[in-house]
Amino acid sequence: MAVMELIGLVLRGLQTLFAIISLGLNAYLCSNNAFYRSSPSQINFLLFTSIWTLFPALPFLAFGTRFLPANANSKIAHVAMDAVTMLFWFAGFIALAVWYNDLPFCYGKVCNVIVASIVFGAFEWILFSISTAFSALDWWRTRGNSSAVKTAPETTAV
Repeated sequence: MAVMELIGLVLRGLQTLFAIISLGLNAYLCSNNAFYRSSPSQINFLLFTSIWTLFPALPFLAFGTRFLPANANSKIAHVAMDAVTMLFWFAGFIALAVWYNDLPFCYGKVCNVIVASIVFGAFEWILFSISTAFSALDWWRTRGNSSAVKTAPETTAV
C-alpha cells in the first residue's frame, strides 16, 4: 500500500471517528432541557453537519471510486464534496464558539459538552482541510489525463 493511500485511509478513519463523537455530543445538547426552549440553531447545524459527514460525504469519498460509475465519480466531485464538508465544519464550529462566548452564564455538564463539541468541530475542520488539499492536488496533477486507455499516435512511413 502506498504511503499516500495509507495517509488517506487514516484521515478518513479519523474523520469518521470524530464525526461519530460530534454526533453524540450534539445529539446530547439538542435533547438537553438546559436551554428552556428549543435547542440553539448552532447546535442543530453541527448535528446536521455530523449526519452529512457520516452519510453522504464519507461513503462517497471513501467508496465512490469502487462502486460508482466513472461518469458519476470524477475527481472534481471529490474535491467539491471535501470542500463543502470542510466549509460546513468551519461554519458550524465558529458559530457555536461565538454563541458560547456570548452566553451570559454557563455552568455544569452542558458547558463542558459545548466546549467538547467546539473542539471536535475544529478537529474535523482541520482534517477536512487536509483531505481537501490532498484531493485538490490529486485533481490538479491529473487534470489532463483521462481514465481511458490512450493509443499511440499513428505515424506515416516516408
